[in-house]
Amino acid sequence: MSTSGGLSRAQGTALCVGAVLGTGVISMPALAAGLAGPASLLAWLALILLSAPLAWTFAALGGRYPDGGGVSTYVRLAFGARAAAAVGWCFYFAVPLGAPPAAAFAGGYVADVLGGGRVTVVATFVFVMAVVFTMNWFGLRISGRVQLYLAATLAALLVITVAAALPHARLANLTPFAPHGWAGVGAAAAILVWGFAGWEAVSSLSGAYRHPSRDVPRATAAAVVIVGVLYLGVAAASVLVLGPAAGDSPAPLADLLAVGIGGPVRPLTAVVAVLLTIGAVNAYLAGASALGVALARDGALPARAVGTPRKSLAFVTVGGLCAVALPLSLHTAMLLVTGCFTLVYVLGTAAALKLLPAGWSRRGAGVAFVAVLGLLVLNGPPALLSLVVAAGAVLYVSLRTAPKIASPSSSSAGSIAPKPNTNPVESLP
Repeated sequence: MSTSGGLSRAQGTALCVGAVLGTGVISMPALAAGLAGPASLLAWLALILLSAPLAWTFAALGGRYPDGGGVSTYVRLAFGARAAAAVGWCFYFAVPLGAPPAAAFAGGYVADVLGGGRVTVVATFVFVMAVVFTMNWFGLRISGRVQLYLAATLAALLVITVAAALPHARLANLTPFAPHGWAGVGAAAAILVWGFAGWEAVSSLSGAYRHPSRDVPRATAAAVVIVGVLYLGVAAASVLVLGPAAGDSPAPLADLLAVGIGGPVRPLTAVVAVLLTIGAVNAYLAGASALGVALARDGALPARAVGTPRKSLAFVTVGGLCAVALPLSLHTAMLLVTGCFTLVYVLGTAAALKLLPAGWSRRGAGVAFVAVLGLLVLNGPPALLSLVVAAGAVLYVSLRTAPKIASPSSSSAGSIAPKPNTNPVESLP
């Protein structure tokens, strides 16, 4: 990407918020409350605090190496092609595994209205995948503006929900505070990584800003505050208003709106949930399709399987349909996916420690590296999948003779190694 793009600070903030404020927030407060009870609020707070150094690290990398390759670029520059392939694999194979849980969130809202339980949830998933597959197969795309509208709709829904429900909050719902022990807080934190994946988009967008050195850190700071306030507000309202029932609710936002506003809110929230899920799954499948082609061109995946956009799209879609048939609970499936995301963050922050100059940015990267490494441990056994995926990428590249993998590609790591710019966050206190 060029460093003289047309992205304003406000647009950049909105895109960063949209990248992080995923559809998981429509159900994750319930999942976290089920694992840790009211103490899940500590897990939310911990992830919000982690977002600051993590986002700041990627903002620093984006300002210094403005390139659309994002994390893959930084890992390639710091550790070489094999490590960059590991990052690509972790993203690519996490997408089909993550599609069923993502659609299950919307399916819970649809089932809350129509009934049918698991059958309705699966039917919602198949519907979402069919719509997104058809759009991508024929080259149709949800525009960036529509994606922003979807993100704005979600943010508005969250604000309305919290404002309407908080008058019904009861402090008594905070006791017992940790019904599942303090280990539940760690388990909740591991699952909440799902809702905070996306800060790497900050670095990928850096080259599109009008004034990267000035706007990237400011847009990042604003996005961290907005995301943190919205997430913590919904989580607190779920615990304080719904009480013990928060952990069992398939549609917590609908429950909160029903308490705060009343009326036929459940069908409305179900429609919003499905539209948001279509937008999110579209973004991930479109991105994964392009990533598969880039990995095949770089020699990190077989070109016969994923060497064209349609082949890559078909591979990811079939993988998602197979994943929904796996005998995995929603909790386990999410941990498998968040383990892959977390390993990408581990490699990205490790690259920052090598690439960034001494100063506040490198210290922030050190804090982020330790924190995401801890989250990888908290993932427990499911984190082993991310290590297996990364090892598979390294082994595949090592066994394959592919000269192109030795140099940065034009799509996944930039056509040339970006030259450092002045770091926008080094001059900040």
